[in-house]
Amino acid sequence: MNNGDLEGGGDEAFHAKGGRKYSPVRPHDRAVLEMSSMDPGSSSSDSHSSIRKIKVGTQGKLDSEGREGSVPDNDGVNGLHREHKLELFGFDSLVNILGLKSMTAEQIPAPSSPRDSEDVSITNGHPKPSDVKMGTMMGVFVPCLQSILGIIYYIRFSWIIGMGGIGESLLLVSFCGLCTFLTGISLSAIATNGAMKGGGPYYLIGRALGPEVGVSIGLCFFLGNAVAGALYVLGAVETFLKALPSAGIFTETTTKVNGTVSEPIKSISTHDLQIYGIVVTIILCIIVFGGVKMINRVAPAFLVPVLFSVFCIFIGVFLAKKDDLESGVTGLSLESFKDNWSSDYQNTNSAGIPDAEGKVHWNFNALVGLFFPAVTGIMAGSNRSASLKDTQRSIPIGTLAATLATTGLYLVSVFLFGAVATRDKLLTDRLLTATIAWPFPAIIHIGIILSTLGAALQSLTGAPRLLAAIANDDILPVLNYFKVGDGSEPNIATLFTSIICMGCVIIGNLDLITPTVTMFFLLCYTGVNLSCFLLDLLDAPSWRPRWKFHHWSLSLLGASLCIVIMFLISWSFTVVSLALASLIYYYVSIKGKAGDWGDGFKSAYFQLALRSLRSLGANQVHPKNWYPIPLIFCRPWGKLPENVPCHPKLADFANCMKKKGRGMSIFVNILDGDYHERAEDAKAACKQLDTYINYKNCEGVAEIVVAPNMTEGFRGIVQTMGLGNLKPNIVVMRYPEIWRRENLKEIPARFVGIINDCIVANKAVVIVKGLDEWPNEYQRQYGTIDLYWIVRDGGLMLLLSQLLLTKESFESCKIQVFCIAEEDSDAEGLKVDVKKFLYDLRMQAEVIVITIKSWDVQTEGGSQQDESLEAFTAAQQRVAGYLAEIKAAAEKEGTPLMADGKPVVVNEQQAEKFLYTTLKLNSTILRYSRMAAVVLVSLPPPPVSHPAYCYMEYMDLLVENVPRLLMG
Repeated sequence: MNNGDLEGGGDEAFHAKGGRKYSPVRPHDRAVLEMSSMDPGSSSSDSHSSIRKIKVGTQGKLDSEGREGSVPDNDGVNGLHREHKLELFGFDSLVNILGLKSMTAEQIPAPSSPRDSEDVSITNGHPKPSDVKMGTMMGVFVPCLQSILGIIYYIRFSWIIGMGGIGESLLLVSFCGLCTFLTGISLSAIATNGAMKGGGPYYLIGRALGPEVGVSIGLCFFLGNAVAGALYVLGAVETFLKALPSAGIFTETTTKVNGTVSEPIKSISTHDLQIYGIVVTIILCIIVFGGVKMINRVAPAFLVPVLFSVFCIFIGVFLAKKDDLESGVTGLSLESFKDNWSSDYQNTNSAGIPDAEGKVHWNFNALVGLFFPAVTGIMAGSNRSASLKDTQRSIPIGTLAATLATTGLYLVSVFLFGAVATRDKLLTDRLLTATIAWPFPAIIHIGIILSTLGAALQSLTGAPRLLAAIANDDILPVLNYFKVGDGSEPNIATLFTSIICMGCVIIGNLDLITPTVTMFFLLCYTGVNLSCFLLDLLDAPSWRPRWKFHHWSLSLLGASLCIVIMFLISWSFTVVSLALASLIYYYVSIKGKAGDWGDGFKSAYFQLALRSLRSLGANQVHPKNWYPIPLIFCRPWGKLPENVPCHPKLADFANCMKKKGRGMSIFVNILDGDYHERAEDAKAACKQLDTYINYKNCEGVAEIVVAPNMTEGFRGIVQTMGLGNLKPNIVVMRYPEIWRRENLKEIPARFVGIINDCIVANKAVVIVKGLDEWPNEYQRQYGTIDLYWIVRDGGLMLLLSQLLLTKESFESCKIQVFCIAEEDSDAEGLKVDVKKFLYDLRMQAEVIVITIKSWDVQTEGGSQQDESLEAFTAAQQRVAGYLAEIKAAAEKEGTPLMADGKPVVVNEQQAEKFLYTTLKLNSTILRYSRMAAVVLVSLPPPPVSHPAYCYMEYMDLLVENVPRLLMG
């Protein structure tokens, strides 16, 4: 394992110095300068300094999927801990798992899973001693029970029963309880599929659905916790003012009950709620800033008054007097049970007091929004995963036990409250629990205040840590202010949370805040259920949770219930919350840093790709479904600077071959040498090439092949690259314009070999001449795209000319198709046939037919002819000299005529004919297409048993003085 593998590379930048324009590409080429902001990857020495410091101990590490990982090796570690080499192979982890360490009387600490960015420090072969770990009861069950059982049960539950009746209240509790229970099952499955890190549900959702979804839902969950803190504060203040009316600062209001004044009912002033709420919030924030350890020590004590108060409520229900009917408390009465069975929805004022002229109308949907916060809080245990002895055992048992216990309590309370008082009493006495409590109401008041303050402390403690966990993942740059170091308190995040909480307290209306809390929590629960659904449905090899009682259908049902409840509560709140999550998702996808967490969407894409590949089959693709899949041969001639993986303009041309840029390109390079010796070089080159592709905004993948030589490497690529019908069908490379100037004698044989290999593999070839001058997307071209259709090529050049027109660079051009006719009599017929062919293909182009009456190059004059004749004469002399050379070598050695190690048959008249034909075509191109934006010419195949050098001379003569040419 090298240093680069540990950190995933360092800062990357292609290093190139300024200079002037060269052709071909050299280290100082202006095209190379386009890539100056790119980085091929840091060297081993550079990345060595950035490696995380890891001291090796005796306990193996497991990754988030439960697999054994290896500890990076370096000299310092090997020198200090040579006795622990077996740990690198997971031996010590196996010993720990089997429990064999107990035979040595050593204490085995619980395995931990540090955050990716944390340094792991293990001293003397043992992990550093950590804080006392908590078990299932104190670590999960108690926090969940304390968070679930709160203010709604004490001051709203009896009112809900009076408004909705016993029947619909049972349905309400079952409906909401089923939603959280299914969410608890999904949470248990995900939490037991590896170690949980900071962030609680955000970590689970982000690692399952990707960073974008994780951050968007995580931020909404943070807002839900912050608003929930305000909900608990207002509940505590309202209870306090009910218990001590004299503490009110402002005048209380009197409300009529259904238009009658049988008995005045006093409600708390909103201004009192606001003032006391802000004071309490400030006090809680001071406590939070004071330290979390104190909160964690005191938090379990908050549950004792809650449980005791519930006990007192039940005792009070059974001891309630039946003869005191004027107070509205009837005791357990069958008549009251019957009267309260059905619903009685009516209008109320903003304080919830029944009023015929009230502006607030209640129905079942509204009750769902009011009651659902009473079943939330199931994530309290997962938020404490770092403090648990056994995360994978405690979270499922503790969370589900708390959910079932509270749901059972609510169901029993529906029957008891519905049978112990009249409907008017249920609707008007918002603290009925205190009225009927034994022995006196003050116990309930104290229990409510302590429980709500404890829950508020949990919210103000957990929300900042959630925000800090999101910021520490370094996905969203705007959250960098909330980052915290290891072991540090998130003070800035706490301050931000306090501001949000006080803003909600100023609203001062509990019934307006609860729907907002509900939406954010439901979004989080939906994310958890969808995460489990996706992971369970895909069933990747890494998905093997210890909690076996789960199924994708249950998770889907849980997610559906969450969405249904959101719309039942308020479609407007639902749309706003979904829009907020969508905006955050969109912002993260644009501004956020890429993070690959192995999320479920990647697995879904993988399986979808496999199914699509199988559905395509291995049969030949129908022409209607044919897509160009270019294989970009980046360095076929090896004359680019070492830090430039590909010609800078080659990716621009590859994009021109795809309609609207859609489609896949495969960029390949070949490294000469032995694979075992150059495997690391291949990895570095692949990373460098992939960086280049991303820099050029090209949809493609990078592949590096190590082969003994370029020829063998390309033959392997052309045979094996791709899968099924997703194999490259076009090979793209630049024309070797430099071969004669640089005296590269091996280029002709390699050039002809590549073309012949493509012909055998049934792949098209596109060769680009003048790549240095190829326009980018901002350089608009004018004029014509001239196609010289000489050889039947299956319509590739016609298709390529049409694809060029779809690009902004060439959209102002027009296509001209040139056809060659030997006689004048054939010209008109050929023109009609070509026009008909183009019409059937739905292509618009002007057809021009050129007649070549003879091979006499002197029949026509002009500057174009003079230029071509000069190049022709030089090529003729070089070909004659080459043929004489190989003939002399064959006569000297007494062997058949050989070229490039292969026997050849040389017909001098045929070679002369090829030269004349190429000369005529070149002069024709210069005459008609000198001002064309780009020229396309059908590529003549190499003659069989012909020297590669001669074919290269033909091609050089064909492209002579043509600035921008495509051959295919």
